[in-house]
Amino acid sequence: MPGLGTSFGRGAMTNHWIDVKNADAILIMGSNAAENHPIAFKWVLEAKERGAVLLSVDPRFTRTSALADLYAPLRSGTDIVFLGAMINHVLRNNLFQREYVVEYTNASFLLDPAFGFEDGYFTGWDPEKKTYDRATWKYQVDADGTPLQDKTLKDRNTVFQHLRRHFARYTPEMVERICGTPKAEFLKVGHAFAATGRPEKAGTMLYAMGWTQHTKGTQLIRTAAILQLLLGNIGVAGGGIAALRGLSNVQGTTDMGLLWNSLPGYLTLPSAKAHPTLKDYLEKETPKSGYWVNRPKFFVSLLKAWYGEAASKDKDFAFHFVPKVGASFTHMDLFEAMYAGKIKGFIVAGQNPAVSGPNSTLERKALERLEWLVVRDLFETETAAFWKGPGVDPVKVQTEVFLLPSSTHLEREGSYTNSGRWLQWKWKAVDPPGDARSDGWFANQLAQRLKALYAGSTALKDQPILSLTWDYGKDEPDLEKVLAEVNGYTTADGKPVRGFAVLTDDGATACGNWIYSGVLPAEGQNRAKSRKADPPESLGINAGWGFSWPVNRRILYNRASADPKGQPWNKEKAVLWWDPTAELPDGKKGKWVGVDVPDFRPDLAPDAKGGGNPFIMRPDGKGAIFVALAEGPFPEHYEPVESPVPNLLSKVQANPLAVVYKADLDKLGTPEEFPIVATTYRLTEHLHTGSITRNLPWLVEMMPNLFCEMSKELANEKGIKNGDAVIVRSARGEVRAIAAVTGRFKPFKLGDRV
Repeated sequence: MPGLGTSFGRGAMTNHWIDVKNADAILIMGSNAAENHPIAFKWVLEAKERGAVLLSVDPRFTRTSALADLYAPLRSGTDIVFLGAMINHVLRNNLFQREYVVEYTNASFLLDPAFGFEDGYFTGWDPEKKTYDRATWKYQVDADGTPLQDKTLKDRNTVFQHLRRHFARYTPEMVERICGTPKAEFLKVGHAFAATGRPEKAGTMLYAMGWTQHTKGTQLIRTAAILQLLLGNIGVAGGGIAALRGLSNVQGTTDMGLLWNSLPGYLTLPSAKAHPTLKDYLEKETPKSGYWVNRPKFFVSLLKAWYGEAASKDKDFAFHFVPKVGASFTHMDLFEAMYAGKIKGFIVAGQNPAVSGPNSTLERKALERLEWLVVRDLFETETAAFWKGPGVDPVKVQTEVFLLPSSTHLEREGSYTNSGRWLQWKWKAVDPPGDARSDGWFANQLAQRLKALYAGSTALKDQPILSLTWDYGKDEPDLEKVLAEVNGYTTADGKPVRGFAVLTDDGATACGNWIYSGVLPAEGQNRAKSRKADPPESLGINAGWGFSWPVNRRILYNRASADPKGQPWNKEKAVLWWDPTAELPDGKKGKWVGVDVPDFRPDLAPDAKGGGNPFIMRPDGKGAIFVALAEGPFPEHYEPVESPVPNLLSKVQANPLAVVYKADLDKLGTPEEFPIVATTYRLTEHLHTGSITRNLPWLVEMMPNLFCEMSKELANEKGIKNGDAVIVRSARGEVRAIAAVTGRFKPFKLGDRV
């Protein structure tokens, strides 16, 4: 999310799965889509039937690789080197889409002359504080604060020239030495994908956990974003970057604020230190330009949706009720705090951290230090039964565990938001068995019972619960009522708002999630239930199927699908174009027309101020090749923390800002003791921790055991035969598995080392 959000403005998949069929080249890295997303992969196969080239880059020869036109192996954790060398290839051979890059990205912006990079560090590195002073990571600006530009891209202080110098070290030869990818194989992939830099072509990238689960995952995705911006592949049909989610509603959960530092609609969670008042929050979090200037309208409307009459203007719209974050609570921060005894209770729903976490030894020990644990799931999981685990004495475990049976997705109604941002309503098929209840029932009951428990209290700490607006029904909640609140309404009469453009910051509107506003624009009109598909031979926008946030827009940043004059780069796959003769509702002439909803004002002429800014959520309206993230404004390769291979690009071995925990169970291995590079992957027959698939006999029969796949060469070196029982060990624990000796893994030759 941060990689896409900081680059383009929104932390979301830019195009839908169906749009993959419009691609001329498809690069799949950090994903084995054929195996992990077999139904959606049909759009990749349709693209191939239309002549697209499929490129698979993976440490292992996968089912995706078997269907690819080109396959290139690479060592785990070296993706930035591979992508960085592709960027260098594009720049050195002048394969980037120049007009797109000049007009739609910040490549022409001039940077502070003091900014630089040397031997692994950007300017401003403080070795004692282990952080960057980002004072030089800024544009040169004029008297009005507008960034200075050189559209010839020749000034050495342009973002473009800094980018060129930064990635000049990322050569095909360096790819061979670091990634273990033969130079010839890298160049084949580089040539094939770089061909999409022509205006009439489009290329897309597909990634999953193979990119995100790294100490440099955000920067890895940033590298992909930079490459796609250089090639002009963002905002166009068949382009974009696709984040392949592991479950069908991952996008929906993040949209609704499941991330620890985010509120619904990606509004920043207030900080106790930085935002003591609503005024502080709005002033510090609202930029001077870009669409986020409307943050006060979105945030105040959210407070009205949550707290109703208690959110009055004279009381700062109940801002004091909103929880303020003090410390970080990422997944591992949460368990570190739990292990340190700082957390008393824990509710787990739809997760099995005793198996899925990056340090399950510590996470299981952390569960022993709770006072109470609630687990809601279909079956008893290892998290619910942690007290029965290996090496655990149940007598010494004081944690009180509540296991509550949950219903499946077929046993409840509601909406899912898929990877392509489509809200689709689903209907309940059957009743759940026994006492199994839905997620909505649990949330509804918990809120009602807490309100009843605190009834009559005058304590300040209880007022946020007592003031919550909560009228969704007594038992199973009416989820269309919930959706109506999420959509937004006018507080005077309770009527639905037609979209977020009419939200206000004076309390006249309430809205539970501004990006979903418009899904229920009128009473009885639930657009998530829409089911009108486009003809198969069409572009596949499918504007009549479900509701796509924002405002039913299917391709984000689609202003970039047309040139600066407003004409499509590719007329065969046109998304939008400017029609100076088209009539507006007020009778004036000139608007954007096409098959999608414009990602900007539909009457904004191409030559008007802001008319050439496709990335409206960013303050400057441009795609960010340079952006001041904590780890650096450009991506840089660092080795994984426990890598047995030295970093050949700089003296800095691992990401200097990687979070390394210090508890007694947070042990790190040495290259001498742990010299083998490993990777993990998913299976069609087995999902995540197996809490569902290991309870389905057919799937257990198809994939009966945990296995460890290895190359024939490694097996011979260790004296292991296919089917042998082996122990896979790290510094933090070990697990038994069955050896699967195959030719799908090959040793990597790194210089003179294998």
